[in-house]
Amino acid sequence: MVFLSSDRLNTGLLARFARRQFAPNRYDLIALVLIGAAAVLVVHGAQQMSLPVAHLQTEPVVLDPARLPEYALRSTLRMFAAILLSLLFTFGVATLAAKSRKAELVLVPMLDIAQSIPIMAFLAFTLTFFINLFPTSELGAECAAIFLVFTSQAWNMAFSFYQSLRTLPADLVEVSQQFHLSPWRKFWKLELPFATPALVWNTMMSMSGGWFFVVASEYFTVGKTQVTLPGIGSWLAMAIDRRDFVAVSWAVGAMAVVIVSYDQLLFRPIVAWADKFRFEQTASENQPESWFYDLLRRTRLFRRLGRPFVGLLALLPRPRRFVRSRPRAFNPDAVRWFDRLWFGLVALVGAWAVWTIFRYLSANLKLHDLVAAFGLGLITLVRVLLLIVIASLIWVPIGVWIGLRPVWSRRIQPVAQFLAAFPANVIFPFAVMGIVAWRLNPNVWLSPLIILGTQWYILFNVVAGASALPNDLKEAAGIFHLRSWQRWRDLILPGIFPYYVTGALTASGGSWNASVVAEVVSWGHTRLAAAGLGAFIAKATDAGDFPRVALGATVMSIFVIALNRTLWRPMYAYAEKNLLLN
Repeated sequence: MVFLSSDRLNTGLLARFARRQFAPNRYDLIALVLIGAAAVLVVHGAQQMSLPVAHLQTEPVVLDPARLPEYALRSTLRMFAAILLSLLFTFGVATLAAKSRKAELVLVPMLDIAQSIPIMAFLAFTLTFFINLFPTSELGAECAAIFLVFTSQAWNMAFSFYQSLRTLPADLVEVSQQFHLSPWRKFWKLELPFATPALVWNTMMSMSGGWFFVVASEYFTVGKTQVTLPGIGSWLAMAIDRRDFVAVSWAVGAMAVVIVSYDQLLFRPIVAWADKFRFEQTASENQPESWFYDLLRRTRLFRRLGRPFVGLLALLPRPRRFVRSRPRAFNPDAVRWFDRLWFGLVALVGAWAVWTIFRYLSANLKLHDLVAAFGLGLITLVRVLLLIVIASLIWVPIGVWIGLRPVWSRRIQPVAQFLAAFPANVIFPFAVMGIVAWRLNPNVWLSPLIILGTQWYILFNVVAGASALPNDLKEAAGIFHLRSWQRWRDLILPGIFPYYVTGALTASGGSWNASVVAEVVSWGHTRLAAAGLGAFIAKATDAGDFPRVALGATVMSIFVIALNRTLWRPMYAYAEKNLLLN
């Protein structure tokens, strides 16, 4: 008989414990390979982005299929860099606008203005800044491209998060008040989890919407400055210029591979994870599934190694100044005077901005230029409103049908993402050939191109709203045998209304932006233009006419803000007061 000493016994037990706790299993190995490959691709792409600027001339973009994986990687990294910036922007600006009435007075109009400014106007006034910031590196042009994609993504996400924070269920707000939660804990324990499902859907929509402007962000001309960055967008633009259908097909195929890949490895796991934040009192019948999310949950090594970081986060100091057990009492007269001072300051800054724009435009343009721009803006306004109505009639019923059926939602999600990401520039050649062949009116038949990339905002938001309907209310509707119209009137429409308003508002602003691309289209040397404000801005940008670019952007902002204040903001207010969950 062999007797083991206590030291050897303890050593053996510790070794067995370590092997059992930290030894990788097959799921760890698969996850390690996938995450390692992603890390290598990110590092490689970042290195390529920081090459000397002369590299853009020595190795220009070529329509060689062997180079397409490299171009796809560069475009994907730009998209994800922009989406990360959009998330940081959303958490900062949207939260402040939802929580502070004084900040809301400034930030919401700024969001309205920002989403109405066409990306070509951003490009005209920011390209020089970024290039001068990194004069000897590709980073200047890369930053300009990332910023352009950011301007096509951030506003949708910010409005979604703002809408979610403003429509918190009243009973949850009362519970947080009874427990005297500080603003910091209320945000992390209540507001962010409640807003997460809708934010996830709108992040996917923004990611897909960014592909709509990928051509404009990678292949652009401002006056005498032309920039061509390696990417799917520049490949697609060159293929369209050369009328190369084979190269266009290669670009569309590469986009399909990229979209399916990040859907399976990123967005589908996030959707499955975010399902636990749905606000409902009964369990979900069909929870979203993701093979990669299940794989990560079964890993052993990553979960063990992540525990020390979670512990460190828990030890971080919290902002004590936000914690208080009872609300402070302020002097009503002091609050009233502070409000007047703040409103006066906002009015003063707004007046200064208006005067600066007026002085710049009046020094370079005539009155008939302003009248012409407003006339073209009215034409684009009619197009946008008509297309929003048509898209709503089509996609609201479809979105509700998908959202109420989780099985179909999982199947259709990647298809919808691909259709939303499908660049409208691919359709432009067929539109040009059809209009020329049948001698159609470009003012009418170019109009549908405006809504191609923005109608998906309505679909994605309606799907998110229908998916968020509490199961107990759906079960109650079934128990009481509500008829089809009663079910829509009493359950579905009130439940999806806040989400629809967010989607329609963003689709409206995106349509104005898309008009710059869709009202002037080309196929080789054939160029067609429709009368409208978008065509006015596109032509001014190509010519490097900065005063007219500024005039077009200003007029477009005026129209968008007027439309938001007279239509969308009242609908927002109605949604806040009559939300189903309240």
